[in-house]
Amino acid sequence: MARQPDDKAAAKFSSEDSALIRELALLLDETSLTEIEIERAGLRLRVARNVSVAATMPMPVAATPATLQPAAAAPATAATDLSKHPGAVTSPMVGTAYWAPEPGAKPFIEVGTKVSVGQTLLIIEAMKTMNQIPSPRAGTVTQILVEDGQPVEYGEPLVIIE
Repeated sequence: MARQPDDKAAAKFSSEDSALIRELALLLDETSLTEIEIERAGLRLRVARNVSVAATMPMPVAATPATLQPAAAAPATAATDLSKHPGAVTSPMVGTAYWAPEPGAKPFIEVGTKVSVGQTLLIIEAMKTMNQIPSPRAGTVTQILVEDGQPVEYGEPLVIIE
């Protein structure tokens, strides 16, 4: 919000400058930007706002962790059991799993699909690269353990083939 005037009298803002500042502040709110800087006719103007991440995060309630802890433990043990399943195909990397080669296309596999060794089961996007995940064995897909577009971790079970 700084003008580089030569004298103190020129340092005062005109009503046009105030209107421009208000307009830019509204633009910040509408677009969720945190900063705008413009330079026009010798006037350089920067409008910024501080966004506090802590203020937007909800504070945990004391009873909530105790309530959620048993529910969170059950899925964790179920996931651990599935990763030890002899027919489990686990993720070789961290990324985002996709069922089809592109949005709206037919999925590579469905429950009940018979697959052969090397057949693509799904794709994991990691660092803007699409990595095909091949079937390590022949068999029938009995479970698909990830949703389309779901983030996956290394070693996470993706599919069960029996």
